Amino acid sequence: MNLLLAEVAQATQRLADAGVPSPRFDAEELAAYVHGVKRGELHNVADADFDARYWEAVARRENREPLQHITGRAFFRYLELQVGPGVFVPRPETESVVGWAIDAVRAMDVAEPLIVDLCTGSGAIALALAQEVPRSRVHAVELDEGALYWTRKNVEGSRVTLHQGDALTALPEMNGQFDLVISNPPYIPLTEWEHVAPEARDHDPQLALFSGEDGLDTIRGLERAAHRLLRPGGVVVVEHADTQGHQVPWIFNEETGWADAADHRDLNNRPRFTTARKAAP
Repeated sequence: MNLLLAEVAQATQRLADAGVPSPRFDAEELAAYVHGVKRGELHNVADADFDARYWEAVARRENREPLQHITGRAFFRYLELQVGPGVFVPRPETESVVGWAIDAVRAMDVAEPLIVDLCTGSGAIALALAQEVPRSRVHAVELDEGALYWTRKNVEGSRVTLHQGDALTALPEMNGQFDLVISNPPYIPLTEWEHVAPEARDHDPQLALFSGEDGLDTIRGLERAAHRLLRPGGVVVVEHADTQGHQVPWIFNEETGWADAADHRDLNNRPRFTTARKAAP
């Protein structure tokens, strides 16, 4: 075992003791980042090339600073995104939400589907859709200036059109035109603050996390926004907490102009997102 791998083993134990959920992965990822190699190449780093800054990075992670803030990058489906303080770090669970949306759009008989990602944050969802549905026209809406700093970096040179504004009132000039509305909104109840992981609670923007006493305030607003923006037959996809799968589909009900409301599970078999179709008038 070379020096770096020995240090990674020590770092893994330190991170585990600090309560980090994936200590081995994070210790290796930090080592790869500091030494400019891939995780699978750590054994090739010569002992003489060991960089002591590795332990600075480990100490930051030990204090529950998000891994992605330390490395400045987050991976989402086929994307590598720039992230840091001020923007919500995209989670793996959202990849299954986007996968469903991509399949739904591909199944539509629409040559150039029109899509909007509300509460876009880093731009992960919008960029994934633009990349994987090549003829799509994708818009993204974000309100927070701190998040927009990162969104602008990520969407630069892409086909995503970025708008600064409130997701609930955005793009009135495009009412009734969209084929797909998708969102990963804030959905944590304010009462759950103390139970949120330190990485999110202390580092993700509060605006991206919490939404009223039951966590559903923004989703209720998105129901109206999506109905306004979609064409008849268009589809909405909204992520939610794994404890809200029995509540969110009822927000998209027949009385408010929806059909086929359904809830779906993520790769961990947890309730994760609701979909519905705008009914014909």
